[in-house]
Formats: sequence, structure tokens, C-alpha cells
Amino acid sequence: MEKILSCHVGTDKLRINLGAGYSLAVNKPVTDDPTALRDAIRAEALALGFAACGFARADAAPESAARLDQWLETGAHGSMAWMEARKGQRARPRNLWPEARSLIMLGMSYAPRDDPIRLAEEPQIGRISVYAQGADYHDVVKKALKALARWLVDRAGGELKLFVDTAPVMEKPLSAAAGIGWQGKHSNLVSREHGSWLFLGAIMTSLDLPADAAHEDRCGSCDACQAACPTGAFPSPYVVDARRCISYLTIEHDGPIPREFRGPIGNRIYGCDDCLAVCPWNKFAEAAAANRAFAARAELAAPELCDLLALDDAGFRMVFAGSPIKRIGRNRMVRNAAIAAGNSGLPALLPPVRALLDDPAPNVRGAAIWALSRLDPAAFVEERGRRAAAERDPVVMAEWDVEIAKEASAR
Repeated sequence: MEKILSCHVGTDKLRINLGAGYSLAVNKPVTDDPTALRDAIRAEALALGFAACGFARADAAPESAARLDQWLETGAHGSMAWMEARKGQRARPRNLWPEARSLIMLGMSYAPRDDPIRLAEEPQIGRISVYAQGADYHDVVKKALKALARWLVDRAGGELKLFVDTAPVMEKPLSAAAGIGWQGKHSNLVSREHGSWLFLGAIMTSLDLPADAAHEDRCGSCDACQAACPTGAFPSPYVVDARRCISYLTIEHDGPIPREFRGPIGNRIYGCDDCLAVCPWNKFAEAAAANRAFAARAELAAPELCDLLALDDAGFRMVFAGSPIKRIGRNRMVRNAAIAAGNSGLPALLPPVRALLDDPAPNVRGAAIWALSRLDPAAFVEERGRRAAAERDPVVMAEWDVEIAKEASAR
């Protein structure tokens, strides 16, 4: 959560507090017409690079609180303890900021130019989710939110806070309440104009602004996203069990990836786009509408697994500088690459996999052991004889179980 701006009305000026002791004097509000102001905000948002902008009351989507409680009670959030720790604030915007009167919900397009699933049959490549192939969306969206916030305070005064995926704000149901889309059966927001490819941001303001009509659900009988999930992460439509979701397993989950999901992960090394990519509404999304900052960087569009397996910490930071991927750290990325290598069937990846058997990170060593058992069961048995007795980490020791080699060789 970031309190960016506050304003104080003097005799003829507003003084805007920008934080860190800086302030800016601007003119008093130039309009008293809330509808005209709402329309002007929307136009300014589009000019700043947002593809969608909608408005809701600060008490919108009250049903989300009960749904959140039910979801947390099932444990479907996995190890994301922060989801539960601030659930009271997450459930209702005014629990986070009581002064909020209106919500401005914004979407920025990252619609891809190429089919996100096109690399599924390229085992030497590591697949990175579309949203992470360009600039870090936190930085890009926040910059535009700040610009809109400054414009709004200059135009109309009031106080506000802005958010982009870093605070307990339920952006998806609130965006649906603000009319910019609806929560699809894959649980993400779907837009008639932009498909499933929107980054979401929010501005809470003390101003009273007219609300837009909530968007109706347009999923109908379609279950394409449910059928596309390789790990069965949807126990029912509109509900995702993070513990079975490849995005959670490769990004949020820090320990060893459960064995039942390793094969279905395929060559995905950061996130998964399958449920989003098959949404029929994507046919209306135009890559030209995407913010250019999200265009795929060459080194992230189709990285070679052999290069990823060889990354040290400095190399990881260099490759993923300016990317949201940087937050997972080198060990988690190399763990993911080792799982993908184990699924590749490529003997050329044996040398870098074997080198990781000496890695100081247990989750990397464990993934390398599994990958070796898949790529070369005989080499697995050989290495087990040399290394298993010296291993002290109990989770890594379990990876050396000889029954795993038998299972691998039977495939």
C-alpha cells in the first residue's frame, strides 16, 4: 500500500504532499461536476497507457469477503500466509482505508503477439509466463498510477492511495464491480475488449465519484480454461487451488515441487498461461493495445534450459534485472529449470544437471536428482552410490530413494 498524495486547500492553491518533505502547489479544483470529472479521469487514464478504467463505490463487491473466507478455510492458498494474515483488510477496501469513498479500477494490456503455448513442444526451451517476459509490471503500472493520481489531485483535490498487486486489495472482484470485466472461471479478470490479458491497478480516493455498472459474467457454458489446466488446479469453476497451480508451484512455493506435479509442469519454468491462453475472449484482444514496456525481451521469450541451469546468483540478477522474475531468486529459478530438464528427455542436459548435484541449495540439489533419474536412470544409480550417504538434508535424501530410479527407468 502506498499513500502517494494528500492535498490541503488554502485560499487559492492546493498543496500536494509528495512525501519525503516535498510538496507541490497547484490550482484549486476546476470542476464540481462528478460525472464530468469521472469522464475526464477515464480519458486521462487512457492517455497514460491504461486500456480500461472503471469506477465503483468503496464498499463494492461485499460478497467477496465470504468467498475469501471459504477459500482460505480450505487451505487453497498454500504457503501464502500473507493472504490470511490481512484478510480483514483484503475483504473490504474501507477496512484498509476508512476514508475511501470511491474506487478507480484500471487495467493495462499485456496482450501477447505470439501464442503463449507455442513452445510447449520445444523441450530445450524454458517457458516463461507472458506477463513476466517484459518490464516489471509493478514499476510500469505504478508509474502510470502515480501520474494519474497527481493529475487527479491537481484537478479535483481530495486524498488517495494507489495499489498495484502489493497490498491486501482484491483487484479482480473490484474491477468486475467497476465494469471493466468479469472474473472468469479461471478466477482472473476477463475483458470483452482485452481478453484475459490485463494488469490491474487501483486508486482509492476520498472523492465521491459516480459508479459504473458492474460487468455481467460472459463465460456461459465454456469450460476451456478448466479443461486446459495440466494439473487440475480448478476444483470447481471460478475457484483455483493454488497448491495444484503451476504458477504457484514455480513462483510462490519455495520447497521441493510435489512429485505428482513435476511431469505435468513440462518445460514451464515461471508461471503458466494455459488457462488464460485458451480463453475465447482473447480473439478480441489486440497486441497493438499492449503497453510497449511489456514486449518480450529476447532473452526471456525463449531461454535455453542449458543456460538457466548454469546460472549463479550474479548471473541470475543480470539476466532478470528489471523483470518480476527477479523476486523469486536464483535457487527457485534453477530448481524450476532442473524440473523442466528432467521432462525434456534431452541427453545434452545431463552435464549441467549433474553439476547441480553439488549445489549448496537443497531445493536445487533435490530437483537435479529427480532430473537425473528421468534423463539417465543408470547415472542416477551411480551417483546415488557416491552421494546418498553423505547427504544430510532429509528432503534431498528422499530424492535418492532407489525406488525412484526404478520408477524412472520403467517410464
